[in-house]
Parts: sequence; structure tokens; C-alpha cells
Amino acid sequence: MLGSANALFDQNLLIARAERLLKAAKAAGADQADAIAVRSFSLSVEVRDGGVEESQSSESDDLGLRVLVGRRQAVVSSNDVAADAAALAERALAMARAAPEDQYAGLADAELLARDFPDLDLVDRELPGVKRLEDLARAAEEAALAVKGVTKSNGASASTGIGGVVLLTSHGFQGGYFASHHGLSVSAIAGEGTGMETDYDHSSALHAADLDSPEKIGRNAGERAVARINPRKIATRKVPVVFEPRVARSIVAHLAAAANGAAIARRTSFLRDKLGHQVFAKGTTIIDDPLRRRGLRSRPFDGEGVATGRLVLVENGVLHSWLLDCASARELSLRTTGHAQRGTSSVPSPGPTNLHLVPGKLDPASLIADIKEGFYVTELIGMGVNMVTGDYSRGAAGFWIENGERTYPVSEVTIAGNLLDMFRSLTPANDLSFRYATNAPTLRVEGLTVAGR
Repeated sequence: MLGSANALFDQNLLIARAERLLKAAKAAGADQADAIAVRSFSLSVEVRDGGVEESQSSESDDLGLRVLVGRRQAVVSSNDVAADAAALAERALAMARAAPEDQYAGLADAELLARDFPDLDLVDRELPGVKRLEDLARAAEEAALAVKGVTKSNGASASTGIGGVVLLTSHGFQGGYFASHHGLSVSAIAGEGTGMETDYDHSSALHAADLDSPEKIGRNAGERAVARINPRKIATRKVPVVFEPRVARSIVAHLAAAANGAAIARRTSFLRDKLGHQVFAKGTTIIDDPLRRRGLRSRPFDGEGVATGRLVLVENGVLHSWLLDCASARELSLRTTGHAQRGTSSVPSPGPTNLHLVPGKLDPASLIADIKEGFYVTELIGMGVNMVTGDYSRGAAGFWIENGERTYPVSEVTIAGNLLDMFRSLTPANDLSFRYATNAPTLRVEGLTVAGR
């Protein structure tokens, strides 16, 4: 164990650095400003065939300053924590004065700022050391190799770390939070020669106690790889397509990208005219919840200091909201939803936190029971999605469905359709689990084109 690592979780030094930047910005003549200080620490180990291939450790503190002169803004950043605050501020002011005017730029309205910071249980103070990470990776790899049909390891890795942020603004906001992270993954290879297939499994959590066991992760990776041996080609046809949870979450992620306020303001989203309309099948609900305890992207305030809260994006199939930061909200004449994201070198922009599609009533077996012919997707390849039109085309692998049952493996196919049509015909199963930042149960989508040989 690294121990409690109290020094890593201490916000005081980050606050002092942000205060110094903010004071310098005011002295240099900024009308408004905010300063951000970010800390990150990570430790990881990679193992192959029982031996350590690589061990990495990194630690950094970074600073960012945003200044506004009227409606002109600029951002400067530095990873030199001893950098001259006055020099950074002067550079930022010079850049802002030369920048074009942005009528939507500005700090968040004071009444929107977070005043209370709920305990979201984001920190596991006991971080494992290198030896423990090696043991976890080896155990996962051994479990994968123990699966009958697995011929070799493609490697295993274990990691831990923390991330922390402090934000101060010229109109009085001060807040900060830290989150720990733990990860474990393994990739297994099954088969021989040109018939080899590979698959993986992994687990991520803020607290080590919430990780899946290395034995479970290794066994799942091995069994998935073995199941893919001897895949077949299929003829092109239009059939129901079922997405397992690991890939079903990408459908929800596409919704989040299309409902991004910045894309709506630019009119580069296929959902731009759909607010208040029936976009999904009735009964479908999608929620973004930044206040979920131990959520991978939970946070008490957003990148502008705005209080966060649970947001229902889609309810009973109707699109109710965009994901908004202050700038996109002003442009759309709406109120921010508290979804600003911020790095040290960029202005705030909207994005999701803990996003999930609410599960349905059918179990996965019942969801596919009436499918005479269909495709069960376990892997998606490429990024063939046009967010302006909603056109969808991605490489895929998985298993053919015949008479309500998963049968032989299938690879080298493309699934195609349009996201609006896919949303409207979507049916969720009841097997939701919170393994990622974006989560979905098994999803069934009707009438996609599956293009094979």
C-alpha cells in the first residue's frame, strides 16, 4: 500500500496557487477571471506471461487561468507550479484584448454557483503499491490462461491513482474535490495460427473494494475469446440487432453527443429541432446524474462552479433537455444545466457525467426470444457516425441469433441505419449495471442492415 497518501489529497496548496493567479489577473486589469488548479497521480503495472513488462508512475500539478475583458476571453495554462503568476496574467490579458468578441462568454451567474458540496464518497485513501498491482494483474492473467481453449495471454494491467481540482472565480466561488481511481484489465487469445481470436474484460471503480475480482475478470476475458473461435460470414440482410451492455452504452453516448448544447447552437446535431419531441420509444428514460455516490464522473460542481444535479434528458421517449454550460445556454436563451467541463488550457464546454439508460422489464433472454434471425453485437469497430444527419455505420462482431438463441460467432460485418430510427425502435432489457461512466442494459434495435459477404 502507498498508505493514506494524505499529502496527495491536500487541497490547500492548490487553493493557494489558484488564489495567486486570480489576484494577478485582477491586478493586470481583468474584468472577470477564474483560475483552476489540477492534480493528478497515477501508478500502473503491465504484466505478460507472469512477468512485469512495464511499471509507470506519474504525478503532476497543472494551472489554468481564464480572463475576460468585456466579452473577450483567453486562457493560459502552465505545468510549472512556480511560474510567475503576474507574467501568466499579463500574457492572458494580452491574448484576450486581441481575441474576437464573444457575446456569450462570461462567468456563471452568481445565483447558480454551488454553495453546498455533498459528500459523494469519491475518495479511497488507501492506494495500492506496485507489489499489490503486480499481484492483481498476475491473478487476472492466470485466470484467463486457465480457461480451456485460451492459448496465450495478450497482457494484463492494474492501475490506481487520484485526480483533484480546485476552482476559484473573481466573483467569489471557491470549491475543490478529489477522486481516486482503480482499474484492472486482461486480454486473452484463443485458437492457433490464422484462427486466433482475442477478447478482454476490465473493471474500473473509484474504490478498490468495488472492483470485480481478478479471477472473474480473467475468466470472463478467456471465455469471451474462446467463444469467438471459428467465426462465420453472413449474407447481407435487414434484421433485429441486439447490443450487449458493453457496446450498448455507445448508443447512449451518441445521444449525449447529439444533445450537447454547443452542437445544438452550431446546428451540427441531428437532434437540433427535436427538443420536446418523441425521439425514443415510449417508456425509454435516460438520466445524467453527477451526484451519484461513487460514480466514475461524479462531482459536486461543474467546470464553472455551477451546482450540479440530476438531469432527465429523455423521459418516456421525449427529449426534455440539452447538456448545457453557461455559454451554450446563453446562446440558446436557456439556463445552464451545470454540465460545463473544463481543462487547464480550454474554456468550459458542455458534456455528460454519469449517464445511463433506465432498464426495461424483460431479461436479455426474453428480449431475443422471438427473433428468428438477428445479430447479437459484442464488439463495435470504427466511428462511422454522422452527428449532423444521424447516419450510422460501424464494423461489428458478435453472434448470430437463430430462433431466439445465440448461436455461432460472426465477424467482419457492418451494421448500418440512422440513429433517429434506431432510437425509436429501441427496447431495453433489465440487466443494467453501473460499470462505466455511461451505462446501458442490453438493447434491441429493429431493422438494421447487417452487411456481410
